[in-house]
Amino acid sequence: MTTTEEAHRRTAAELLPLVGGAANVAAVTHCMTRLRLTLRDRSLVRDEEARAHPAVLGVVEEAASGSYQLVLGPGAVAKVTREFEALVTPAALKEAQRARNAKPFKLLLRRVANIFVPLIPALIGCGVVAGLNGLLANLGWLPGLTPALTAVSSGFMALIAVFVGANTAKEFGGTPVLGGAVAAVVVYAGVSRIEVFGQELRPGQGGVLGALAAAFLATRVERWCRRHVPEAVDVLVTPTLTVLVAGLATVYGLMYAAGEAAEAIGTAADRLLAHGGAVAGFVLGGLFLPLVMLGLHQALIPLHATLIEQQGHTVLLPVLAMAGAGQVGAAAAVYVRLRHDTAMRRTIRSALPAGLLGVGEPLIYGVTLPLGRPFVTACLGGAVGGGVVGLFGMWGHTVGSTAIGPSGWALFPLLAGPGGPLATVAAYGAGLLAGYAAASPRRTSGGCGAYRRRAPRPRPDRRRAGWRRAYPRRAGQRTVRRRRAVRRGLMPGRTAACGAVPPAAAPRGEAPQDTPAEGGAGRRPR
Repeated sequence: MTTTEEAHRRTAAELLPLVGGAANVAAVTHCMTRLRLTLRDRSLVRDEEARAHPAVLGVVEEAASGSYQLVLGPGAVAKVTREFEALVTPAALKEAQRARNAKPFKLLLRRVANIFVPLIPALIGCGVVAGLNGLLANLGWLPGLTPALTAVSSGFMALIAVFVGANTAKEFGGTPVLGGAVAAVVVYAGVSRIEVFGQELRPGQGGVLGALAAAFLATRVERWCRRHVPEAVDVLVTPTLTVLVAGLATVYGLMYAAGEAAEAIGTAADRLLAHGGAVAGFVLGGLFLPLVMLGLHQALIPLHATLIEQQGHTVLLPVLAMAGAGQVGAAAAVYVRLRHDTAMRRTIRSALPAGLLGVGEPLIYGVTLPLGRPFVTACLGGAVGGGVVGLFGMWGHTVGSTAIGPSGWALFPLLAGPGGPLATVAAYGAGLLAGYAAASPRRTSGGCGAYRRRAPRPRPDRRRAGWRRAYPRRAGQRTVRRRRAVRRGLMPGRTAACGAVPPAAAPRGEAPQDTPAEGGAGRRPR
């Protein structure tokens, strides 16, 4: 076992007693940054110790779902969750997770994510190579190397439909290689000799949407054959019927329908930023953080993949990435305002580098969402940044991304657009700066106010304060008369009210003389 694995196992073992032990855990799951726990008894949690643990960046509680969430950060959360699950009851845990995630829409989003998320590393790698190749081509450097870089960056995109088909079949309970075989029909060059509805098919028509539909149909056909075909001929009949039925349906129906849908998506995206401009970017950038909270952002992955396959880049991702800029700006403002909250400032220092690179969940669930108002200003910052990027798109400087997954500063190597690299980088950078600034309110600018936690002020005597405000002159005269009477001995002073002996009364016009026995040095007559 490596040192890193030992550290993750030790972290899981230390966190388990802090949440009440294995008997108190009803369900365990995780996202990109959070370990989500469903607890049977919330009172058993040692909240202060959990927040103070070195591996915990923050603690979030969702009243609606009743989950207790420990923010552990990207990368570490998956490994700690695996070790954490090994310490709890496996059978009951899996059954509880299966029952909790059985909602149809939530299950569909999870399956869509399971199909496309494994492809993101290849998309990022090929996208960075494509960006490097474009830079070398524009500068005229290494002309002998650019064709090789083109082949390296484009090979995966040419066959992405096959990978989508294999992952789809695997996710829906089919044989991955059969799903990939049927999806390969979409990218086969020979389909150009086939006419459907009076039109010749194009290789790649329908793209990832066609491959997704074809592999899903192949899975349904295969599962039907497994139930009805005799076992003696299953190994021969089932693959043949799966490829034949699903392949013909793909050629004569799914490719055409998926192609029309993909073209509609591309046209709508282009028109949205070309005509909607700042308004469209403002709306998209402002609404993305709530979508991330609800998990609905996973439904956008097929749209991004379709745009990348069609146009070479997706114009939606840079606009939506401005939500991360809003998170960073709001977190920076909180860090400046809360000078005495060491726990919150430590959480921000740990989560801010990941937020700058586009991983915003530690900031969402550890900083802005628990505080409330910073989350609103973060949405405002994302809206303003998206509006700036949309405005540049309306001016003809459209900003696109050649891959999905990264955002923030990590998106700079993946940017592409018709205006050239400098104009594209400038437009995206302007959006980031606008998002940072809009999410950091100033007290003098009429923003949302400071995030400073002020100590409660003592409440004054309302009756006396109101009388003094209403009659300031009379109040001053009354104070002068009272002090004069105290000096002359006509009324007791403040010390007399506390038990001191009042000075003896003196004849009018004379002040009382302090005696040595009373501790005074004598007072001059007036």
